[in-house]
Amino acid sequence: MKFFKDFKSYNDYIGLDKPLDNDIDVGYYDPPNMLLKSEAVMVDFYRISIKINFKSKITPTEKPINAVFFNSPELVLTTGWDVEPTYTGMYLQLSKKIIEENRFLFKTYLDYGQHEALYLTEEEIKEISLVFKLMIKYYESDKKHFAVLLSYVNVLVSLVEAFYKRQFSTDPKQYNHIISDFQQSLIDYYNQPVSQIPNVQYFADKLGLTANYLGDIVKHFTQKSTLETIHEFVIKKAKDLLEENPKMKTAEVAYELGFEYPNYFSKFFKKQVNLTPKEYRLQLVQINNKTPS
Repeated sequence: MKFFKDFKSYNDYIGLDKPLDNDIDVGYYDPPNMLLKSEAVMVDFYRISIKINFKSKITPTEKPINAVFFNSPELVLTTGWDVEPTYTGMYLQLSKKIIEENRFLFKTYLDYGQHEALYLTEEEIKEISLVFKLMIKYYESDKKHFAVLLSYVNVLVSLVEAFYKRQFSTDPKQYNHIISDFQQSLIDYYNQPVSQIPNVQYFADKLGLTANYLGDIVKHFTQKSTLETIHEFVIKKAKDLLEENPKMKTAEVAYELGFEYPNYFSKFFKKQVNLTPKEYRLQLVQINNKTPS
């Protein structure tokens, strides 16, 4: 596997122009003069790659596509790539340092992953191309325009956000199965002995997605975050156990749900329900006593 820590080594390997800056690199693809087939690759920085009329030989039955792809640190392209030299496009490379220093400018899409692409319409290609033209202008000027360049990077990421929302809305069937699989995975989680409460990363790994991608899809289609959905499910399970097993101690309920400490379960329950587990049980008793037989 090839591992690249900086833009220069990666650009040399793939056949791109030498970067002008160590934190931001912007450029156009020139496939006839680039490496078209590679072994497994990993980069230690972020990449946004826009490819027009792109066709991979690894999936030869697919038609050429127009799409935005993402690479993030620690993401391994296990199969590398093997592509036709017919595509055009642009790329933006961002160091981890620039992301951390300007995190408020960037969205979760940078962590979506190589295979969670954004498919572009012709109009969207025009918009992104226009922004890239301006980015190149300020990238190739001196350092005093760095703030302007960074602003255009933010515009690009904001466009990507808008286009993803369009993709989520115009092709819901593509994402319905992800919501269904996530909900089924929640159910399946408690059909086995557990040692911890479930978290977002667990379900993302289960579905073969990045946590940010799963989270944005769940939020878009349910108006709730992935974590909110998980917590609601855990509370429902907790209520069922408290109601159906009146002799079951609060600590036993906590351990059954995967909480390591009963006190943490009680605080979690109180925050979600506005009652402690004990108070919730007393409320159930009062309701049952008022119900005519």
